Amino acid sequence: MTLTLVALLVSLVLTLLSGVVYIDFLRKKMFNQQILADAPERHQQKAGTPTTGGVFLILSAVAASIIALFLNQTTTERAFVILLAFIFFGLAGFLDDFQKISKKQNKGITPRMKLGFQIAIALLPTIFLIFNDYAEVDIFGKVINIGFLYPFFAVFIIVGVSNAVNLTDGLDGLAAGNSVFAFLACSIISILTDNIDLAIISAAVAGSCLGFLYFNKYPAKVFMGDTGSLALGGLLAIIALAGRFEIYLILIGLIFMSETLSVMMQVTSFKLTGKRIFKMSPIHHHFELCGWSEVKIVTVFSIITLITSAIAIKLYMMAH
Repeated sequence: MTLTLVALLVSLVLTLLSGVVYIDFLRKKMFNQQILADAPERHQQKAGTPTTGGVFLILSAVAASIIALFLNQTTTERAFVILLAFIFFGLAGFLDDFQKISKKQNKGITPRMKLGFQIAIALLPTIFLIFNDYAEVDIFGKVINIGFLYPFFAVFIIVGVSNAVNLTDGLDGLAAGNSVFAFLACSIISILTDNIDLAIISAAVAGSCLGFLYFNKYPAKVFMGDTGSLALGGLLAIIALAGRFEIYLILIGLIFMSETLSVMMQVTSFKLTGKRIFKMSPIHHHFELCGWSEVKIVTVFSIITLITSAIAIKLYMMAH
């Protein structure tokens, strides 16, 4: 318990310190965000904001995790695989961000290539889990063995959540703010199940996201880019799978899921009927066009994640 707090605080401090240096580097090297042409009009003023901030977010979280894991003498193979996957997701996102920066447009690597990278990276923790006899899904206390379907299930969850957080990263502080509460929930559930390695990593990432918010809150001084969002989403799913509480992601990641579902609903409706359900998707843009400020959207969405995460923790305790 103590070292999870240590991980959070060390990660927070490292993020705040490294953020100053890295953002200065980004400004000098012109690593600036390109804005989608069909984004809400007021987003165009964000063009030129430094991106790839996920680099210092990830490195700070990984460093803090390693320090706390060593102090607690819980440097497990599982922790190593999880942190490695976290870094790999960040590298895949960085490649996408770098393509956008170099081409000076909001189109990075192809969607097919991005998906290929995500599946390949997701296979790393999935194979590890399979070799450690993971083939069961805990559905609110009832354990179901899904056998040979498990690898498909795990990869689907990891890639899906990775993309969901990526879609959520559309407003200043939105992805980072919701991730703070999501990873704190993962840390608490991991403590309850004595998965200290998972608790430490989750707490470190929560601290890193909290520190990142200092630079990313409205008006943002830096964006995390795909570097950060793909990594955060992938890690969130991996931790839930490793801790066997993936079903609770429905509540912990409700905002992330809602963002994804809004895009799916919008595309399906338009293709079938020619009509749009929302003014714009993902859903945070719909609320923008309804007149909500970015700060209001981020605050409301984050409070929702806080509440649903608390419910998830309570339900987990009741079921176990």
